[in-house]
Amino acid sequence: MDEDALLRVRVDLSYDGAGFSGWAAQPGRRTVEGVLSETLGHVLRLPEPVRLTVAGRTDSGVHARGQVAHADVPAETWAAHADAVLRRLSRALPPDLRVRSIEPAPEGFDARFSALWRRYAYRISDNPATADPLRRYDTLWNQRPLNLAAMNEAAALLLGEHDFAAFCRKREGATTVRALRELSWERGADGVAVGCVIADAFCHNMVRALVGALLPVGEGSRPPTWPAEILRAAVRDPAVRVVPAHGLSLEEVRYPDPDQLAARAALTRRVRVAEDAQD
Repeated sequence: MDEDALLRVRVDLSYDGAGFSGWAAQPGRRTVEGVLSETLGHVLRLPEPVRLTVAGRTDSGVHARGQVAHADVPAETWAAHADAVLRRLSRALPPDLRVRSIEPAPEGFDARFSALWRRYAYRISDNPATADPLRRYDTLWNQRPLNLAAMNEAAALLLGEHDFAAFCRKREGATTVRALRELSWERGADGVAVGCVIADAFCHNMVRALVGALLPVGEGSRPPTWPAEILRAAVRDPAVRVVPAHGLSLEEVRYPDPDQLAARAALTRRVRVAEDAQD
């Protein structure tokens, strides 16, 4: 085996974002990337942390159940430690970060660029009397009751491919055009309102700003047409509140069939070479 050959591995992971300053490594801050890259390098007996590429660069406080990343590691090292990597990670990682699986990736796989879409969930308890204190770290407590039918009516007007500049933090050289596939609300058995948001990718703060635009509709202080009017204006509106991060979780990243991974990655790079999939 060529000792310089690299093998790409896919990492599926979950984390409680409350104790992390987001995904991206930052000097002096505890981040998901920082902890995972250092720990993975340690369990593989490598001289330095492993470089990771992630499907969605979650912001500070945002959780994930279905995050995906990839890393290129020496093939010889992987062969020597493959059987023990997951077990060693389960012992070495902190309890708020779990790797569910780690294995060689299919040819052409790129955690970021091969993705077809990302699915987020946002949880809101709108009945203070029944708010579950055990879920306070992943659920927004809203003091006013929400009309989910009105929120769904407003959400339907936002679907499709648009410039979501009104709901994104603008970055120089980065597009804010996104294809929003689903934005809908329903109540779980516990009465909590759960928003499902699916798009090809997300720009910074996009999901939390969309939820912030729908809340006044649900509370009855804005008509269902209001979020669409903001979308068409294509500029940030101070009336739109970016809701807190702790109610948001990355639930799933969907990829095409293995024989389509490389083509999808090439297409995404051409369309959005400078943009991060982030919220």
